[in-house]
Amino acid sequence: MRSPFANTTIEKLPDKVLMHIFSYLTHREICRMARVCRKWRLIAYDTRLWKSVSLRPEISGLHVGSLEALLALISIRFGPSLRYIELPIELITHTVLHELSNKCPNLTHMLLDFSTAMQLHDFSEMQAFPTKLKYMCICLSEVIFMEGFMRKIYNFINGLEILHLIGTYEKVEEEEEEIYEVINVHKLKSATPNLRVINLYGINFIDDSHIDAFSSNCIQLECLAVNFCNKVTGSTLKTLFQRSRRLKCLLMNQTSLISEHVMAVEWEKVSLQELDITATDLSTECLVDLLTRIPNLRFLSAGQLNGFNDSVLKAWMEGGNPRNLIALDLDSSDNLSDDALYKFLSRHGQQLSGLVLSGMPHITDQLWMSVMPILNNAKILVMGTAERLGVNIHVDQLMDGIANGIPRLERLELRWDPQNLRFSDKSQKAIDILRVKCLKLRCLVLNDGRYYEIVKANFERADRNTVVRTSTSSRVSNYYLLGNYKDLIFN
Repeated sequence: MRSPFANTTIEKLPDKVLMHIFSYLTHREICRMARVCRKWRLIAYDTRLWKSVSLRPEISGLHVGSLEALLALISIRFGPSLRYIELPIELITHTVLHELSNKCPNLTHMLLDFSTAMQLHDFSEMQAFPTKLKYMCICLSEVIFMEGFMRKIYNFINGLEILHLIGTYEKVEEEEEEIYEVINVHKLKSATPNLRVINLYGINFIDDSHIDAFSSNCIQLECLAVNFCNKVTGSTLKTLFQRSRRLKCLLMNQTSLISEHVMAVEWEKVSLQELDITATDLSTECLVDLLTRIPNLRFLSAGQLNGFNDSVLKAWMEGGNPRNLIALDLDSSDNLSDDALYKFLSRHGQQLSGLVLSGMPHITDQLWMSVMPILNNAKILVMGTAERLGVNIHVDQLMDGIANGIPRLERLELRWDPQNLRFSDKSQKAIDILRVKCLKLRCLVLNDGRYYEIVKANFERADRNTVVRTSTSSRVSNYYLLGNYKDLIFN
């Protein structure tokens, strides 16, 4: 019998269906589709497909060859539909910004990448700038002072709710070089009184005075991130919490916190729910003081802390309130015993959505298998260490336990060295069970090796091509569970 769809081709699909299909493509791919035929060209250039645009080709964006080409795009293709745009330094001119403010009245999200700048364009004639911005991300240069540009936009950005200032932490050389304060935070805070989320990432000049400046004017502040700002010591934290009563999230990974400053905060009175103090060198006394006084902690990242030991966990269980905890990261906390961790997880494991116990050679698959039935609500798990072990990890048994015990799992990372993974010819069965029972699993990260190849091939045969990844290109984190996670994303 002849199929009723025998003569159906993609050309006969309704425009709205094609539009929906195109919406899953990158703009590079959409531009290629536009060359197929006139109908596809019309659909590809529909402004509804151009709501969010990156013009940074090195980060999967479109390459625009000239300012004239960009001005034409703004006028013809972007228009009122444009909500989000990323601009590299060579395309940030007063003419482009003027056109965006005129032709794109609904632009609410903007990223300006000055990170590779050796000099700025002349902004002395700039009279217009997008006025409806809620989110702005500025990637700073190490050497270019931003005040001339910033002075021109201060009057336009008082509606900002989310601000990212991204430093050059990852590019810094070992040698000590002169540090320039390339953006004036004290003036910027006066122009942005409505900020809810502030992310100051890897900026080498940010210190406690800058935190104090923002807290003096941003009374609606809910989330402050100063990860990799190593001049921050915590001396203004007490004032920050006194002023910012709504502050729920504080991320201070790899800052230079001083225990005395942290202990001076009136933690009993704070609304804080999410805290990252990873790699901050806080003392055991400080950690006990902190965790027994914060009344409602739901997210804690406290990895790479020598002071985090069994007595801290015990004090937290007995004198604190971990009953609302949903995410715990204790990466590389070598002074914690598996016995103390088992006791804590026996009591609180069932409430956890995310658990990271990586980087500890003494935590093997034995502890994980014993707590697996308790972790039945977990969405994120990170386990294992890249350090070569004297024992083997029986990964088939582990995968089977995860598959049968943690059906809601979304992200999993095994950091063990491939040489320590022991698996049999029946591995495929354990992987099959994991794939079939953990249907929400969207990311499985393994170190490159034979087991990775077996798992990857298994998922690809089931058309789940993006799930299995190597640790060289992916890392799993509890950050997905932060209340402001989507607001904190930048690239």
